[in-house]
Amino acid sequence: MTPAQRLRDLLAQPGFLPMPGCFDGLSAKLVAAAGFKLSFMSGFAVSGARLGMPDTGLISFSEMLDTLRACVAAAPEIPLIGDGDTGYGNALNVQRTVVEYARAGAAAVMIEDQVSPKKCGHTKGKAVIGRDEARMKIRAAVEARQNHDILILARTDARATHNFDEALERCRIFVAEGADIIFLEAPESEAEMKAFCAEIRRPCMANMVHGGKTPVLPGEQLGKMGYKLAVYPIVTLSAAITAMQTALEAIKPGSNTTLPPMVSFPEMQKIVGFPAYWEREARYQAAE
Repeated sequence: MTPAQRLRDLLAQPGFLPMPGCFDGLSAKLVAAAGFKLSFMSGFAVSGARLGMPDTGLISFSEMLDTLRACVAAAPEIPLIGDGDTGYGNALNVQRTVVEYARAGAAAVMIEDQVSPKKCGHTKGKAVIGRDEARMKIRAAVEARQNHDILILARTDARATHNFDEALERCRIFVAEGADIIFLEAPESEAEMKAFCAEIRRPCMANMVHGGKTPVLPGEQLGKMGYKLAVYPIVTLSAAITAMQTALEAIKPGSNTTLPPMVSFPEMQKIVGFPAYWEREARYQAAE
């Protein structure tokens, strides 16, 4: 069964699906090991972890694709949605992004309507392309997957640049063009969140960013509103940064900071796969 079909099956089942973000092979593996049914490769998190730079269009298509391959390989048991940003160019670039993400093993690819270079959805300075151009990009994405099994997650950032009504109209357009999952980024109230889910007859996704513009609500409440998915794009990266900062402070000379909770070295070996490696290695050892 393809990753895309596994995602379709999940979307067809009743219930709300939380989706932690990942940014490399280890974080993807940890998401799967924690029992989550799917994950999301976040552009914000990949840019922060791989480049140490902000999610402002600085990371390239090839760097995102390379990271996607690592995440899929590390956690093949769960479907992964890849952040495809603006598609890295015009409609034809969008098509290449869709095809290459499918070949890399993504279950779905997210394409947004921001002007390139894009900005993080909950930060300042965003701009979106025109409504017709946004339609053509999603049309191109849908047509690109005719020979490649991958779902299209269509995103609009027009709430921040125009208003909620414009964002909702773009979502309707994305549905009409055949997008599989719809994401209205950064609604600013529970009323807007409810209105979005009530209007859009596709699986809807919420973005839960603590400190962002959208109310952060419990999963049960999001499900009752009508959301099928909620991505927590930077929760793993935020936790990792806090732990690393504390650990680095603790090992400074004269520091009174206590080391944070850490896995033991034997447990770390298990997490990254040493025991399975040793077992396979023994199988191919030459006789003396």
